[in-house]
Amino acid sequence: MPDYALMNQLVFEGNQAEVKSLTEGALDEGRDVKEVLEEGLIAGMKVVGEDFKRNKIFVPEVLLAARAMKAGMSVLEPLLTACDGDAQRDVIVMGTVKGDLHDIGKNLVGMMAEGAGFTVVDLGTNTSAEEFIAAVREHDALILGMSALLTTTMVYMKTVVDAVKEQGVDVSVCIGGAPVGPEFCDEIGAHGYAADAASAVQLFKRLVAARNSG
Repeated sequence: MPDYALMNQLVFEGNQAEVKSLTEGALDEGRDVKEVLEEGLIAGMKVVGEDFKRNKIFVPEVLLAARAMKAGMSVLEPLLTACDGDAQRDVIVMGTVKGDLHDIGKNLVGMMAEGAGFTVVDLGTNTSAEEFIAAVREHDALILGMSALLTTTMVYMKTVVDAVKEQGVDVSVCIGGAPVGPEFCDEIGAHGYAADAASAVQLFKRLVAARNSG
């Protein structure tokens, strides 16, 4: 039986080599790939997310943990793709809006979302409404996540929301970043706002659950 508690701890500590080794070992023992993902990797990142939200750990520790999880995912992803063709993970398309080149917050949200079991399509920075919509359609995404760090670029979020509505794209739009808040979210007609990475993942889960139940 794999020591998933140890794997969780090593993910938390950001030990990439050991996480990868234990992931390979669990598969060698014949464990189900989804079991290894859920109990070995995602469970470890859940602890990271909770501690980050409570300010017990900070961005550098989260980044280390996310990289350790990615080391394990590099082993699992080919198998997940092969055995999970009809049940792909929920997709989030993310990007920093047009005119804005800041991406640390976005990258952190993306890592945390992947750690929670989502597939993240990262469009990078300076992303136009057309690029967001094209990616949502291409990947059949359920969530469109936008970030902005500047008051001069946050206004572009409304351009994206309006374009999504005008083109009838069925996706939940989420926003984040230093200058935005819940009031701005309501003002532009987005579906949700999150103040930090851990809250963003919880928001994504709520929106997906609501879509699935509807």
